[in-house]
Order: sequence, then C-alpha cells, then structure tokens
Amino acid sequence: MAKKSLVIVESPAKAKTIEKYLGDHYVVTSSMGHLRDLPKSTLGVDIEHDFEPEYKPIPGREETIASLKKRAAESDKVYLATDPDREGEAISWHLKELLSLSDKKACRVTFNEITKKVVNDSIAAPRQIDMNLVDAQQARRVLDRIVGYKLSPLLWRTIRRGLSAGRVQSVATRMVVDRENEIRSFVPEEYWPFDAELECMDKKGRFTARLTGNAKGKLELHSAEEVEKVKAAVSAAPFIITGVKRADKQRGPYGPFITSTLQQDASRKLNMAPKRTMSVAQKLYEGIELGELGSVGLITYMRTDSLRVSKEAQDAAKQYIVAKYGPEYYPKSPRVFKARAGAQDAHEAIRPSDIGLVPESIKQYLTNEQYRLYRLIWSRFMASQMANCVNDTVTIDVTSAGYVFKATHSSVKFPGFTVLYDDAKDDEVKGKTLPKLAEGEEVRLLEIKTEQKFTQPPSRYTEDTLIRAMEEKGIGRPSTYAPTMSTILEREYVAKEGKTLRPTALGEAVNGLLLDKFPDIVDLKFTARMEQSLDEVGDGEKQWKQVIRDFYKGFDESLGEAETTLKGTRIKVPAEETDEICDECGRKMVIKTGRFGKFLACPGFPECKFTKPLVVEMPGKCPKCGARMLKRQSKNGNPYYACEMLNHGCDFLTWDVPVANVCPECGLTMFKRSGRGYTKPFCINPECKAFVPEDKRGYKRKTAEASAEAAKKPAAKKKNG
Repeated sequence: MAKKSLVIVESPAKAKTIEKYLGDHYVVTSSMGHLRDLPKSTLGVDIEHDFEPEYKPIPGREETIASLKKRAAESDKVYLATDPDREGEAISWHLKELLSLSDKKACRVTFNEITKKVVNDSIAAPRQIDMNLVDAQQARRVLDRIVGYKLSPLLWRTIRRGLSAGRVQSVATRMVVDRENEIRSFVPEEYWPFDAELECMDKKGRFTARLTGNAKGKLELHSAEEVEKVKAAVSAAPFIITGVKRADKQRGPYGPFITSTLQQDASRKLNMAPKRTMSVAQKLYEGIELGELGSVGLITYMRTDSLRVSKEAQDAAKQYIVAKYGPEYYPKSPRVFKARAGAQDAHEAIRPSDIGLVPESIKQYLTNEQYRLYRLIWSRFMASQMANCVNDTVTIDVTSAGYVFKATHSSVKFPGFTVLYDDAKDDEVKGKTLPKLAEGEEVRLLEIKTEQKFTQPPSRYTEDTLIRAMEEKGIGRPSTYAPTMSTILEREYVAKEGKTLRPTALGEAVNGLLLDKFPDIVDLKFTARMEQSLDEVGDGEKQWKQVIRDFYKGFDESLGEAETTLKGTRIKVPAEETDEICDECGRKMVIKTGRFGKFLACPGFPECKFTKPLVVEMPGKCPKCGARMLKRQSKNGNPYYACEMLNHGCDFLTWDVPVANVCPECGLTMFKRSGRGYTKPFCINPECKAFVPEDKRGYKRKTAEASAEAAKKPAAKKKNG
C-alpha cells in the first residue's frame, strides 16, 4: 500500500477546508501556529557568535511535535502549507528542521486563496523553502528581540516594571506623542468666511457665492476690519456673472483592499479594531461552513500590500457586473492599480475567492462580524472593477468691485461604481442647485453673511489614520500594523478616547527617554530604512546578519552610554488628574496603579490617604434620578453600570450598557445588550409603551439579586496612595 502524503497547515479550520479538496492520498493536519521560537526567559541570540539565534521547541507543544514527527515518518512527502508570507515561510522552515525533513521530502506550497483549483494547482507545483524570506523573518525577529530584551530592563529600572520597547511600537508611540505636541503648541488663526446671498434679477432663482479672491489672486479675510472693507465695497457695486463653467467630472474607484486599507475602512465604517479585523479576516480566509457547500475559503490572503488582481478574478467580476448592472457599468478595459513604492508583490490584493458568493446569499452562515467584513471586502473589490462615477459640475464666477465670488454645484450624472461602494467623504459639499445664468448677466445682492472663525489644530490620530500614516512613512509592514496598535494600547503608552488616540503620561515618559538616549530607535526615517533593508534581505540583495551587525554597533554604544548616565535615576511619571473630588479633603483625585490595577487616590498622600475604585463615566443619565451613569466592576471583575448615587439615595444598577440615545417615547436613556456586536438600543422604563422586558432582550438575564450582591463589593478599598 502506497504511503500517503502529509499536508501541514497552521490552523485546524484551514485544514478542514483543504482536506475536502484533496483526495484520499493526502492527510491534512495543523501545527497550530509556531512550534519553535526564541526562548522567552533569555535573550536567545548569541551576540558573541555573530548573532546566532538559539531556537527552542515552544513549551507545551511537545505532543503536537511528536504527532507531526510520527505522521511525517509515515508519509512519502510532506507539504508545508503555512501562510504565504515571511512568517509563514519561517514556520515552514522551522517545521522542516523540527521534523528532520530532507530537501527532497519537504515540499513548500502556498495558497493565496483556499479554493479547489488553487489548492490542487499548488500541490501539483511545489517548491523549495525560500531561504531569503526565512532570513528576512529571522532578521526581523532577532532585531526585535535585541531591542526588546536590551531596552526593556533599562525602562524597568528608570521608569516602571513591565514596560517594553520595540522598533515599530516605539515609533508608533512617538507619532502619537508628536501629534499631541502639535496640538498643544498650535496657535489658532482668525479667519472670516464671506458669503453673498444673490438673486436673479427676474427673481426666479437665488444662490450663495463665497468670496475667493480679487484681481491679485486668492484672498482670505483675517479680521473684522478687512470684512467691513469688502462689505462696503461690494454693497455699493453691482454683481456681474463673469464665468459659467459646466463639465463632467469623473471619479474613479479606489483599488481593492490591501491590509492597511482593510484595517482603516473596517475601523472607520464598522468600528472594528485592527486586531479584531485581522482575526475575522483570518477565519474568512481559512474557511466557513456554508451548508451543503461545506467549508469554503471566502477571501484571498489578508496580509498583503499588493494591488494585483488575477485575470480570472477580473473576468469573473466583469461577467457579474455586466449581467447585474449592464455593460455601461464596466470600463473599456480591466482596471490595473499601481501599488505604492516599496510594496511587495508576493500575492494578490484582498478580494473574494468566488464572486458568485454574494454576501446576502450566505449571510445565514456568517456571524454578524463575518458578514459585515465580507460584505465590505466583496463590495470594495467589485466596485474597483466598475466604471467611473460621472458628476455634472457647474461653477459660477461672480465679480463685484474687483472681488471674485464662486458658487458650485455637483450632481450625479452616472453613478458607476458608487452603486456598490461610495467612499466619498461624508463632508463633501455638493452645494445647492444653481439657477441658469449667462456670462455678463447682473444679479442682485440680498444679504451678506460673515462669521468669525479660528483655524483648528490637527486632529488626534485614530487607529485607522495612524495605520495610514505608518504606511505612508514606511513604518512596519502588513503583518505588523494590528499587533502594533494592540501593543501600544495594552502597554498603556496610548489611550483611546472614543475613537481618537492620545499619549498617556507613561507613554510620554518612555518616548522622552528613548528620544534622548536612543534617537535612532524612534526615528521615523531610520525605522523606514530598516524596513527597506529587511525587504532587501527578502529579495536576496542583502545578507541578514550584516543588517544586524550594522544596527547593533551603534545601538550597543548608545545602550552603554544610557546605562552609565541613568544609573540610579528614577523618572517619575506624572499622575493623571481626574474630575473626581476627594471625599475627605476636596482635592481633584488622580489615577494611580497598584498591584491590582488602577484606582483613584488623593494627591495629598500621605496627609490624606483616601482612595476609591476607578470608575468610567458612561453616556446618558440614570433613568431613576437623572444623575451620571458610571461603569463599575463587580468583585468577580465583571462590568456593570450604576447610578453615581448608588447607596446614596438611588439604587439603580444594571448589566446592560447605557448609550447616548434617548427613547423617543419617554425621553429616558436607552440601553443595549452587553457584548461584542450588539448595537440595537432598547428602553428599560416599565412605564413607557416602548419598554422591552428583560426576557425579550435576547439573552438570559442575571437576577436582580445577583446584580445587587455584586454591587456591594465592587472593589477592595486600598489603604495607601
């Protein structure tokens, strides 16, 4: 009996999907991710012997390794089918080494999409492991290990235990800090928009035109005196139409998603964090059970910065678009999008594996998150293959006393790709419909509208705009964006306020130290050049250890100087002040961190030792007394929501989450079910006709008695500051 071939993938879900595409001659199993890595407890890099990494089997994975060794020994060939990126290539290499596979027996295959054709085509054309890609991943891993393990102890000694530094996370933190400093140093400038409300002489139409310039060119008004000067001049002069332009303005679609744009749009449109986006996308890639179809991979590989699309996918898109919308909705030739400079082209852009699997047709098999993300990917790809949107634009120039005013209007003439995916900015001004006017015609001034305004500081980053900025500056790569966001938030270098990111006092302290002692580590251009060097290793143009040597010489010198100058130094992180008032002395309380997490403490310690649990103010008001709603924690660590006057005249508390909406019937704050993905608010006022009983809110409720018991001891009171 002939031996079967073994196919090793990273996840069980992917194994299940692939197994149905291969015949009985193949056994498909999963490694469950990494099986060998640098040890956690030590540096794991032998600096004295040319930075040789010391890889060890990961503790707790012995059973998986033994099982794979046994299966590999029983197989004639072993197909290493880990993810199609550098990390996946490195995992395949580690598997080859762990399982002692010969070059002849080890076959490397990759699946850009998990469909029957791609899986079978890849198995039929295996290759050797690409050591250039492995070395690029080794270089990244060793660099990050050296920076992390060498810098972190210094941060522990000088600032606080448990801190970390890294090539990409430290630069991302710096970008947030720099933006905050820009906001702090911003000096507002006064300006006055100047609008003229005009009417046709036959009174059959009116419109608004804005002052844009004069005979010398562009003009902006920066004071009330300038406004009065213009107002006096135009009030005494006629308004004459000096230009009417009508044109068709074409707007083309964006390209299909790459990793960064997927994370940006999922954050902006779906309110999904980058880490969560990649987790859901991974499941869509690996395979979802679709009833009789079985497990189907719905999208192509989601870690990519290439905008390339296969001809087969373009042909399928054309067929669908022409059949569904008509030939006018397809461009004259298939669209080709150019990737940014430095982008890798290992595999395609993110797209649906099968155009025919329309999101609505498989919605019943997907979770809400999976459906929304798949619909976003499907719609963006299909729109990217469609014809331009055509807008009919009209621009009217009006002149009075040498000052030029403009009025514009835009209307959709042909929707094109926007029938599927319109990514125009929400604040795009289209203007009111303009009357038909001719050059030389006079119009009547009805009213002048002016308003004093001030320029605004730059906006804080959000997760999606920070990822966009990192990509533009060449910081990180597709696989690093999501973990970087998670790291700077988990380390509390950056905090989220709504959707915006702001640096914490801790983040500013760490950034200040790194900027002073290790400027290269947090230098954006230096980090971008390092990413370029890693790309060159992956392309076979550089030797990976030479990249490490070049970096380490300057880094080691800076580290030695910092160790000497900071010996015995302790950098104090300023406590974050809150609006909570100390019950005993009336000072504004500050947030401190203890053994059991954050808490509120009086800044007057040791004179005043008052502390209390940290609470978070929620939107809405208490439906019983109208006081603030606060988020608290039970003694078991579960969040609940209570009136700030709980135990002080009000007894309202609930496990449901208060939202900003008010009930249209009774006007009281509405609530929603707790948990990811629940957004539909409901009224909990039993006297309101819109009231939703507890048993109708979609899940088994905890009893009121349990809620009351949990509220009795939400957190242990601390004894000192």
